[in-house]
Amino acid sequence: MDRTKSLSLAALAALSVGGFASCDALALPRDPYLQKVGPDTATVAFRLSANCSNALVRYGAGNTSQTARSTAAAKIHAVVLTGLSPATSYTYSVDGCGETTPAKTFSTAPVPGTRRVHFAAVGDFGTGGSDQKKVAASMLTNKPELFVALGDNAYASGTETEFQNNLFTPMAALLSQVPMFATPGNHEYVTNEAQPYLDNLYLPTNNAEGSERYYSFDWGHVHFVSIDSNCAVGLASSSKCTLAAQKAFVEKDLAATTQPWKVVFFHHPSWSSGEHGSQLTMRRQFGPLFEKYGVDLVLTGHDHDYERSKPMLGDAEAGKNEAGIPYLVVGGGGATLRTFATSRPSWSVIRDDAAHGFLDVDVVEGNLTAKLVKTDGGVLDTFTLSKTLPARPEQPQGTLNVAVDSGSGAAPHTASFTATAPQSGATITWDFGDGATAEGPQAQHVFARAGTYTVTATATVQGAAPLTTTTVVTVTASGTTEPGTDPGTGSGSGEDPGTTPSDPDPRPEIPATPTTPGVTPGDGNDSNGGGGCAAGPSAALIPAAAALVAGLVRRRRRDR
Repeated sequence: MDRTKSLSLAALAALSVGGFASCDALALPRDPYLQKVGPDTATVAFRLSANCSNALVRYGAGNTSQTARSTAAAKIHAVVLTGLSPATSYTYSVDGCGETTPAKTFSTAPVPGTRRVHFAAVGDFGTGGSDQKKVAASMLTNKPELFVALGDNAYASGTETEFQNNLFTPMAALLSQVPMFATPGNHEYVTNEAQPYLDNLYLPTNNAEGSERYYSFDWGHVHFVSIDSNCAVGLASSSKCTLAAQKAFVEKDLAATTQPWKVVFFHHPSWSSGEHGSQLTMRRQFGPLFEKYGVDLVLTGHDHDYERSKPMLGDAEAGKNEAGIPYLVVGGGGATLRTFATSRPSWSVIRDDAAHGFLDVDVVEGNLTAKLVKTDGGVLDTFTLSKTLPARPEQPQGTLNVAVDSGSGAAPHTASFTATAPQSGATITWDFGDGATAEGPQAQHVFARAGTYTVTATATVQGAAPLTTTTVVTVTASGTTEPGTDPGTGSGSGEDPGTTPSDPDPRPEIPATPTTPGVTPGDGNDSNGGGGCAAGPSAALIPAAAALVAGLVRRRRRDR
């Protein structure tokens, strides 16, 4: 026998089998990532390699016995889990048209007011490079409850491809287990005023404009506020965002929170001696509000270094008997570090331009302890803020139950809600997830635009911690069918559950090929539609390989 012919036959046969096998185990072009995790809810977002109308998330506490089905029929999915228990570890996996992910775990937020919180923060990481991967791996090793992203999440222009290749691919392991709450950087604004940022992330919308550009949320006894500094310094058109609207939101929000710790984060630093320097608009427009309402810590990025200020008040250091605010630049998330061109100013406690790393923060009772953790595990800086907290409120007993008469429909969709609290005399407030609010045990609301809205009801009684619960309302565009159905084909309408008031159109597909030089996209990133398994490059080779094998067999028979 001719050995070369034997090897050719074996290799081609293996190629054919491998091509078929790769279809059965096709990887998702984007692994699941966690968004909008709260005490009783979580959003699991993911993207499949082909249109799929029966994708679902399997989940549970210690098992995956529960299921939540996606309402989308395309490749982009965001499944909202509800009825979860606070501060509980959940296991989950995604199953969609033959594509299944390995089981991952995450923890829900604790009950608001819980006096133990662990979070991580860093910015300027979205390069897709080795330093970013090291920072993400180090962060995951420390197991924070949530990740606060300080902007420049996807270099160099915040495009769809760059979000895929420079955020979701290198940080897949972290984002599948730790929810990310982000703020946009100036590099996100390069592309259509950060529209791909809004298309790819699912963030709170608790402002009057129903925008994901800026928002707030509670995690335990810490109140977080995300500000879009790009908007504040004039990079956004007035139709997208305005400084005045943000300031009004920040003042109203900080005045209303009852949490004892307040952390604000945005991209452009109010205080920095790095390459870009201090952003005076941010300092002078928002600093007085931070001081008025007792903000404890401000986290920023933009400069590719680490720097911590002394407690600052106005344009100077706070006096000995004055309450100031420390401002941090945590911009060593993965982008190339930049050397300081000037000597360290008097207001700067510590700064470093040589180490990548992230800020690891523990807030326990009245102590906030933060440390800058380098990728080698070393600690560059550590500091503690302390305050005296009031006596713990009485923990509420029972469950707040919410009923909705119509959980889905076409825009404009009217839904009526009823909340039943276990305590008599409880005050009920509503957040409809589109910036609108209401008060009272019964409420009615009109959802004007298509989207998936997480409606939150809160019951408060004087002297007791609040009770919260959520429900989901899904609204399709006017004239479309209900999500997940298609009277013509039964394959689903394709409505994307991730559509938000600021993005009423379905979120775009992942580009089929990267535009960033030297970066390889995730497996299975193919734009061909169809059933549960899209035809990839190996599948395209199968017919040609089969024909070549047949030809070699015929030739071998003739040579005998």
